[in-house]
Amino acid sequence: MKLLLKGGRVIDPANGLDKIADVLIKDKKIAEIAADIQADDTTKVVDVTGKIVTPGLIDMHTHMREPGQEAKEDFASGSRAAAAGGYTTIATMPNTEPVVDRAILIEGLKQRAKEAAVVNIEIIGALTKGQKGEELAEVGDMCQAGAVAFSDDGHYVQNSKVLLNGLDYLRTFDKIIISHAEETTLVEEGVMNEGKRSAMLGMKGRPTVAEDIAVMRDILLAEYADARIHIAHISSKNAVELVRQAKKRGVKVTAEATPHNLTLTEDMVDIADSSMKVNPPLRTDEDVKAVQEGLVDGTIDAIVTDHAAHAEEEKDREFRYAPSGFPGLETAVGVLLTDLYHAGKITLPLLIEKMTASPAKVFKLKKGTLSKEAPADVTVIDTEAEWIVEKEKFYTMGTHSPFIGRKLKGKPIMTIVDGRIIMQNGIIID
Repeated sequence: MKLLLKGGRVIDPANGLDKIADVLIKDKKIAEIAADIQADDTTKVVDVTGKIVTPGLIDMHTHMREPGQEAKEDFASGSRAAAAGGYTTIATMPNTEPVVDRAILIEGLKQRAKEAAVVNIEIIGALTKGQKGEELAEVGDMCQAGAVAFSDDGHYVQNSKVLLNGLDYLRTFDKIIISHAEETTLVEEGVMNEGKRSAMLGMKGRPTVAEDIAVMRDILLAEYADARIHIAHISSKNAVELVRQAKKRGVKVTAEATPHNLTLTEDMVDIADSSMKVNPPLRTDEDVKAVQEGLVDGTIDAIVTDHAAHAEEEKDREFRYAPSGFPGLETAVGVLLTDLYHAGKITLPLLIEKMTASPAKVFKLKKGTLSKEAPADVTVIDTEAEWIVEKEKFYTMGTHSPFIGRKLKGKPIMTIVDGRIIMQNGIIID
């Protein structure tokens, strides 16, 4: 069976394409993009007039919680949340129980993903054994087993020599290190951005300088090693500028930002609502504007959700004791369209580039494009659809989100993976 998407606005940043056209899918591949493609009796036709047709969205920073934390999320629930949010490829971080620091775990998780997930799941391996930051994990073996990247996400690699060894070693495999850049001695038990707001609320803060110092060190080490480093969930004004200047010098540094660090500020933190507790924390309005500017001018390469579902009994606690993070896969497109695109802060083609072609380029994925013969991973978006975020309609196991109850404008209405419609109008088709 062939699938024909008729009459949509096709935006494919990888090929500089932005036009009204039909998209024909055949044998799990993109077969043709042209005006007025004729369907035969073996073709399923879907009218997408007035909608946006893009390469399948890519999120290279999620927490699917397998192995060992399936009470929070698993590949089945998390991948369905991804499909509901328009994502066709996601990557899962290794800070699980046990930590994903061995090749056998990479192999097992890749097989598990094939069996349980409805979207493509890439596996990120731990950079150091047990994510303790003391010695490199078996990264070479994990590369051979299919790890897409390496990270001690949730932990900063405090030992500069260990990180430098990792940069040197992984350069030979052309794999990237994702850095959770935050100098740990400066944050200790901080729970929100350090400043007037934290002082007013009586909460211990996490200063932006902790991020800035860590980003600078990682850039300098990557420059010295002539290796690739990727700054995770960048959130401070100075960190954005450090990446910007490093890129101008030719350093192989890339960066990502989350919807919440692009749209929410510390002023929104409510100590009675632990959904606002994230790491890095929500920053100042000045920081948010700097992250937005970095996204637009190319300093920041990709948008990720840092999707982090927690069991309800964990998150439903006093702010200072609740774990950081919230589920973001199902709200990301709506939030970004509402607060950035409809607000006139970013163009639609650029926003789509940051969620498709650019992350595919950074992580060297054969995804993020509608080129002929490319895998038929496609997302269809209605930029004008208005909807209210309701946790009862989430596919994720997570129930705490700062966006619950918000009215958003724009949402994915179809997710296609390998030529098969996985989600249509918010419903997962198993």
